[in-house]
Parts: sequence; C-alpha cells; structure tokens
Amino acid sequence: MIEVYIDGASAGDPGPSGAGIFIKLGNGKVEQHSIPLGSLSNHEAEFKALLLALDICLEKKYDSVSFRTDSQAVDRAVEKRFAKDKRYDGLLQEALAKMEALQLFFIKWIPSKQNKVADDLARKAVQMNKTT
Repeated sequence: MIEVYIDGASAGDPGPSGAGIFIKLGNGKVEQHSIPLGSLSNHEAEFKALLLALDICLEKKYDSVSFRTDSQAVDRAVEKRFAKDKRYDGLLQEALAKMEALQLFFIKWIPSKQNKVADDLARKAVQMNKTT
C-alpha cells in the first residue's frame, strides 16, 4: 500500500499558501511535491493538499493508498464525511468523490513531528508563491 503524507501551510490567514505531498511508493522510492496555492487560509490549504494528493494518486493509478495528515480538521471531516465548518464543505465533497474512485483509501491523523517532510514541502510551496 502506498503511503501519502499531506500538509498545507499558510503565511497568514489568509495568506500565501502551499501544499506539501510526500508519497512513499515502497522499495525506497518516494515522490515529493511542493505546490503553491495562492492566498488561502490554513484549513483551506490543508483541504487543497488532500485534493491535489488525490489527483496525483488517480493520475498515476495508485489505487490503494493510506493518507497521513497532521490536520485534525481534515481527518475528522473525511472520517465523518462532514465538514463542521461549512466553508470547507465543497472541498470535502470534491475529495469524497475522488476517494470513491480509489480501490482502497484510508486516512489517519499523525502528530506534526511525524509529518515533517510534507510540512517542509508545504513551507517551500508558500515561498514559491512569493517568487511567481
């Protein structure tokens, strides 16, 4: 099973934001993605990281995936299939639809210290906003 670590970061609320996606394919192979997102809130960046990671998995036909996030808001929304804050409902519904296209999808909350690579990639993406 492929492990996908995701993180969103924002320098402000809202402010320049980025998504970090770290994918462990097995056999020591990994993928790293830093994607600038423009101006978003931190929670929006977290949901966008989820969506972008799902897009990558679908595009590359990774159909059995286990996601890891340090965002309790994203983890809870996916697990309950309900966004407590209605501003994120559209993003959640889009993510749920993409998850349905996968053979197996799991998501698990992890502490930030276990998500350092995705966090570093997200912070790098925030900086990329400022240079574009």
